[in-house]
Amino acid sequence: MKATIKKTTWKQRLHEIIYEADTKEGKLFDVILLIAIIASILLVMLESIESFDAKYHSFLDISEWIITLLFSLEYILRLISIKKPFKYIFSFYGIIDLLSTIPKYLSFIFVGSHHLAALRALRLLRVFRILKLTRYVGASNTLLVALRSSRAKIAVFLFFVVIVCIILGTIMYMIEGEENGFTSIPRSVYWAIVTLTTVGFGDIAPQTPLGQFIASIIMILGYGIIAIPTGIVSSEISKNTNKIDSNTQSCPNCLKDTHKDKAKFCDHCGSILNE
Repeated sequence: MKATIKKTTWKQRLHEIIYEADTKEGKLFDVILLIAIIASILLVMLESIESFDAKYHSFLDISEWIITLLFSLEYILRLISIKKPFKYIFSFYGIIDLLSTIPKYLSFIFVGSHHLAALRALRLLRVFRILKLTRYVGASNTLLVALRSSRAKIAVFLFFVVIVCIILGTIMYMIEGEENGFTSIPRSVYWAIVTLTTVGFGDIAPQTPLGQFIASIIMILGYGIIAIPTGIVSSEISKNTNKIDSNTQSCPNCLKDTHKDKAKFCDHCGSILNE
């Protein structure tokens, strides 16, 4: 009985190289991509220095066009290598990739828009895939789940903080008055928020002993308030922590990545994964 050999099409091979980082080719592709992104960001930064731009403008412009064309080619290849291009176009990385490619083209219409190429810094998020930091990817998913689970508690907490700031701001307006900079209740509430969050811009400061005493209490209260959301989220994280061995394998149908090791089917849409 002859063993059936699964043929890999050029699209599947292209998808494996571009979207995954578990192979040498895929990792090499992503490393080159990161180098190009960093080089592009440096070029945009250098171009913003007038003295440097005046001396090397032609070099900077040509280099930026070369990188833009490479990113354009990469974007097209990403669309070609998947079954549902619109899934990629409207995905988070798809939007980021598009926004980081078009600024140079827009410079023909809007002067100075090429500086938006600094958005390419967001593409550095792909470092998680390149370095195969899947445990951190899993940790980020755990954090998202914890934030969703604790959103009601955090909303109630924030609502309570707003009420406290309104009350304290009103009290300070009555104690300090306009002569000390507390010209209105909204401005006093602004001071209470700034003080409670321990930012302390110093543009408004209480002058009366009673006002300074209340301000001291607000500042001490601020340190305690900062710790409450941290405790809520930490509690949810401890409940949802679940270690799962995963990889960077990407589904060619729905583009979901970080599947379990040795998985043959996508756990999101059920499609067969590239082997």
